[in-house]
Amino acid sequence: MAAERGNAGESSYDALIVVSFGGPENRDEVIPFLENVLRGRNVPRERMLEVAEHYYHFGGKSPINDQNRALIAALKAELASRGPDLPIYWGNRNWHPLLADTIRQMAADGVRRALAFVTSAYSSYSGCRQYLDNIASAREEAGAGAPAIDKLRVFYNHPYFIETMIENTRAALEKVPSASRDAAAIVYTAHSIPLSMAQTSRYVEQLDEAAQLVNAALGRTGAALVYQSRSGPPSQPWLEPDIGDYLRNLAAAGGTRDVVVVPIGFTSDHLEVLYDLDTEARNLCGTLGLRMHRASTAGVHPKFVQMIRELIAERLETSPTRRALGEAGPWPDVCAPDCCPRPPRPAAQSRS
Repeated sequence: MAAERGNAGESSYDALIVVSFGGPENRDEVIPFLENVLRGRNVPRERMLEVAEHYYHFGGKSPINDQNRALIAALKAELASRGPDLPIYWGNRNWHPLLADTIRQMAADGVRRALAFVTSAYSSYSGCRQYLDNIASAREEAGAGAPAIDKLRVFYNHPYFIETMIENTRAALEKVPSASRDAAAIVYTAHSIPLSMAQTSRYVEQLDEAAQLVNAALGRTGAALVYQSRSGPPSQPWLEPDIGDYLRNLAAAGGTRDVVVVPIGFTSDHLEVLYDLDTEARNLCGTLGLRMHRASTAGVHPKFVQMIRELIAERLETSPTRRALGEAGPWPDVCAPDCCPRPPRPAAQSRS
C-alpha cells in the first residue's frame, strides 16, 4: 500500500507501518484466506469450513480491513496535527495488503527505517512474537533494500488504552436499567490460546492486570476474565473458562439478569467480536434469560489514537518517558530473543 511521504524531521525513523491480521473482502476470498491462516497447522478441513460460515454470515467480508482503514485515517490526522508527520503504510499477516508487498513499496518509496504498530495489545506467540517473525520473513521476501522495521512496544497497560476501555465499559453500563446497574455482571473476554502458549508468555497476567485496572476505575471488584474463539483440537488444553460456560453458570447462579461483556483482549470489532460475541454469545444470553450489553473495543477512540502517537514519540526522543499503569510498568522496546516462543504443534485430530 503506497503512502505519501511526510516530513520526518530529524527522527531516525521515516515511516510507520500498521501490521494486522488481515481478512477477506468477499465470499471468493474466504477459503483462500483461511487456507493462508491455517497453513502448517493441524486443523481439520471441516473446522475450516465451519469458520468459513462465520464469514459468510457477513457476506464473506471481514470488518477488520475497513476498521484498519479507519484507524489509519484517524492516525494520519493525529500525526499531521501533532506530529511526527510520518507516512503510514499498512501490511497484513494473512491477506492483502500482504506485508511483503507493502515492504517492497516502502523500499521503492525510499523508506530506510520504519516503526511498526501491531494491532495486538498483549504478549504471546500469536500476539507478538509471530508478528516479529512475520516482519522478518516479509523483509527477507522483499529482498535487498527492505527497510529496517522496529516494532512498537506492547501497550496493554498504557494509560490511554485503559482509559479508552474504561469509557467504553462505562458507556455499556449506562445501557443497563438504572435499577439493576449495580448488580450487573461485568465480564472481560479475550481470545483463548493453547495453555502451552500461555505458559511461555505473560498473556494471562497482562489481561488480568488490564481488566483489574478498568474494574477498579469503575469502582468494581472481582473482575471476571473469560475466553472465547478457541480453535484447537479437543485434546489440546486451551485457556478457560469459555465465555459460553461462564454465561451458563452466571444464569444458573441467579442474582443478576444483566451482563456487560467487555472484549478487553481485542482492539477492534472484527469478526471474532461480531460473530462470537454479538451473534453467538448474545443468542446464548437470550436463551438463558440474560440481557447482554457489549462494550466497544478501542477502535478509533481518540485516546487510543493518541496512544499510538505517544508510542511513536517515545521512540523518537533521546530521553523518552514511557507511561504505564499497574505494577509491571512499561514493556521494553525490544523483546528478549526467547520471549513468547512458538508452542509445539499438536497432533492432527479428526475434529476440533
